[in-house]
Amino acid sequence: MNLIDSLILQADAALRTLIPGAVAAARPSPAKKTLNSVKLTENEVRHASGLMRINHTGEVCAQALYQGQALTAKLPEVRNKMAQAAAEEQDHLQWCDDRLAQLNSHPSILNPLWYGMSFSLGAAAGLAGDKWSLGFVAETERQVCEHLQDHLQRLPEEDVSSKAIIKEMILDEGDHASWAEIAGGAPLPLTVRFGMRFMAQIMKTVAYRI
Repeated sequence: MNLIDSLILQADAALRTLIPGAVAAARPSPAKKTLNSVKLTENEVRHASGLMRINHTGEVCAQALYQGQALTAKLPEVRNKMAQAAAEEQDHLQWCDDRLAQLNSHPSILNPLWYGMSFSLGAAAGLAGDKWSLGFVAETERQVCEHLQDHLQRLPEEDVSSKAIIKEMILDEGDHASWAEIAGGAPLPLTVRFGMRFMAQIMKTVAYRI
């Protein structure tokens, strides 16, 4: 593909990520397997919405990271694997979007900003070299699993639908981290890992509210 083709594909991927319902999930939402007949209180709905909005924004960032890394990856097999991982993450994106709708809530209005920042980070990681790009994937997915585990504890006990989604997401994110390590991902410096956690905390704090 030439540069124009690549830019068109990237613009299409961004629109599909940022427009709710633009992409159908390949797998049914785990929430459909639950029988969540318990009515949550107003405060519980607000809290669950905030946590699921964070998770939705996290998936927007994941899409952007993978797209950016796939664009600048050196080896074809790495580019293909990044694109495949992005496709799998689309399920998570749609599951979270559906759950937010069920809670009468909405995604973060700052998602375009998060997408642009994450895409730039992904592209920069790809330019640094495939071993660092893969290491970035592994560390990102490990941190995502940690915060998802935290959300499982913080969600209202009765919100089994949101919990079912998060449990499935944890399995997939763990698989992505393992793949990146096996493929040759290099451990990231401590300062980089700390910076990633700091930026993620800012995103989570803001996305919970808006």
